[in-house]
Amino acid sequence: MPTDLPNLLTLSRIAAIPLLVVLAMLRQPWGDLAACAVFAIAAITDYFDGKLARDWQQTSDFGRMLDPIADKLLVGAALMLLAGNGHLSILGLVPAIVILLREILVSGLREYLASLRVGLPVTPLAKWKTGVQMGALGVLLAGDSAAPLVGLGWLPLNFLGEAGLWVAAGLTLVTGWDYLTAGLRHAGAATKP
Repeated sequence: MPTDLPNLLTLSRIAAIPLLVVLAMLRQPWGDLAACAVFAIAAITDYFDGKLARDWQQTSDFGRMLDPIADKLLVGAALMLLAGNGHLSILGLVPAIVILLREILVSGLREYLASLRVGLPVTPLAKWKTGVQMGALGVLLAGDSAAPLVGLGWLPLNFLGEAGLWVAAGLTLVTGWDYLTAGLRHAGAATKP
């Protein structure tokens, strides 16, 4: 049911995106810090929506469909904001592109496999990838400009965020390959007589 708390948390992740965009587009240190906070809260809902749905036995097809869409919208918006606002170096664009392409690949695989009535479950490594990715994106959204506002002016947040993004991209390649090979295996089995 779309009005169950787990589904409302998922929907809140989508609803947070316009606020995230507006705050980041202000291009002010306090706006960057607020964008980081909005992103962090939205990212945390990704953990709780699934946990609550399982614990309360409120899993649904609607939630299974909407959760990955909400994740991809949030991550895609954050990556576009970071690139557009210059929070990524030219080398930082590489892991951003890898992450975005993997998200599109996995979405396409899931859609195709759904037509075969085959699920593509999330692996534990993919959950770690998501955690590292969300942490790196949050740090990058705050960036070096917001660090002094919270007494961390000495900390190179842009550097740390990009380093985290590279780690996430490495995990993205591994999990993307895992999903691709599993998807191709199922697709090959479906075409055999």
